Amino acid sequence: MSNVAVVYWSQTGNTESMAQAIAQAADTEALDYSEFSSDKVADYGAFAFGCPAMGDEELDPDFEELWDECVDAFEDKPVVLFGSYDWGTGEWMENWKANAESAGVNVIETIIANLEPDDDALEELRAAGEKLAE
Repeated sequence: MSNVAVVYWSQTGNTESMAQAIAQAADTEALDYSEFSSDKVADYGAFAFGCPAMGDEELDPDFEELWDECVDAFEDKPVVLFGSYDWGTGEWMENWKANAESAGVNVIETIIANLEPDDDALEELRAAGEKLAE
């Protein structure tokens, strides 16, 4: 079983709910992004990073700063990206995934939810958590 870090930023609680679903399935705790740093990446074998769409479908600037600091340390470890959105099409996730992959991140899955995660999204999140924990 892999040691999984589930790191998230949430404004309304929707992305936090998503993080909790992944963490529960991976038998770990969800960590607010303020509790994580790039020097902790080496302690984990897999990751789930979550951030809702902000502004013009972009990552929260403080969360993005942490993400950018961690990117080079991931090496080939599996990473799931997740988050919620209120309006738009989910473009922020498409951009995040493309940027991550072009930086060499091993993105194995992305999961988005419109506002609060529904049953289908929760099922996807749990399955991702189980996969990361393998």
